[in-house]
Amino acid sequence: MTQPTTDHHRAPGRPGTPGIGRITAAIVAMAATLPYLTIKTLWLTGRAVGVDDPAFLDDPAMVGLNAMTFAMDAVALVLALSFTMRWGRRLPAWLVLLPLWVASGLLGIVVATVPLALLVEGPSLLETGGPIRPWVYAMVYGGFIGQGVCLLTAFALYARDRWAYPLSAPALRRHAGPSASFQRVVAVGALGMTVLLGGARLYWAFGGDAGLPAAVAGAPSSFVGAVQDGLKGLLAIGAGVALLVVVRARGRGPIWRPVAMAWLGSGTMFGWGLYAMIITVTGAPLGGEPGGALGLVQLFETLTGLVMGMCGAFLLAERSGVGHVQAAEDPLEREDRERDGQPADRGHG
Repeated sequence: MTQPTTDHHRAPGRPGTPGIGRITAAIVAMAATLPYLTIKTLWLTGRAVGVDDPAFLDDPAMVGLNAMTFAMDAVALVLALSFTMRWGRRLPAWLVLLPLWVASGLLGIVVATVPLALLVEGPSLLETGGPIRPWVYAMVYGGFIGQGVCLLTAFALYARDRWAYPLSAPALRRHAGPSASFQRVVAVGALGMTVLLGGARLYWAFGGDAGLPAAVAGAPSSFVGAVQDGLKGLLAIGAGVALLVVVRARGRGPIWRPVAMAWLGSGTMFGWGLYAMIITVTGAPLGGEPGGALGLVQLFETLTGLVMGMCGAFLLAERSGVGHVQAAEDPLEREDRERDGQPADRGHG
């Protein structure tokens, strides 16, 4: 069988050197984080830039949320930087995959829905009537869209170069790892949950209001809210189907296709569900009215996404034989015995 092409086999240069495409996407992603990090820094240091009511930022819940979201974007900046450096391939797999899984879910929804909503509703979409001025939303969401497109592009190129072998393996290849039976049980249960949760989201997307808080049910339907509910519903169901396909080895083609679907859908459920839970628990001023079945759906989206993510992590680790982090230098030549002066490129995370 022909060995999958990797970055160091594709172009001359030192092993593990990032390609120009990955470097470019990562640099643009880093630049896209700067507006958000700047506005959060100003708010956390007491400067109410872009806010009509300075007391709004003094709320303890807002201080905590601003600190949390600042830290999240700072992590995105550091990860984008790692994609431009050779040492980025020596990072532990979980240190890259966990934050990028959450980021994929959070940013993917923004990239898919905000431009469409702006096209349909125009600048009025940014006029929320709250204390934050519209230009702040424009700057923040513009940065999120840039991060979503470029950070996830850089990550896709990084994953292709680092894990080319396990991701290009056929989906039909069965595995008999120690947790295979557990994975099958989880995948079947997750599919049932995603159908229920996705069905609820699709019901609300098409105008249903049963189970929503009274204030939300009585308000005029929002285009962006309907689109987001519909997309979250489709991604949830798609993720459940994709995970079952991977676990039962029923799909055709390379495994990365159903893995990508399961990755994005489970990350969306976990990321947005957890964010909604934090907003509800802290009582942040920007949060909507809790209550109804919506809170239960958000809770079970968080739990279902988490379980699916863990199941996928076990499955990929067992299929690829991951035991440690592959270094990007010649000393690991002894791991694959190819005697080609290149690092080991198979079976390592």
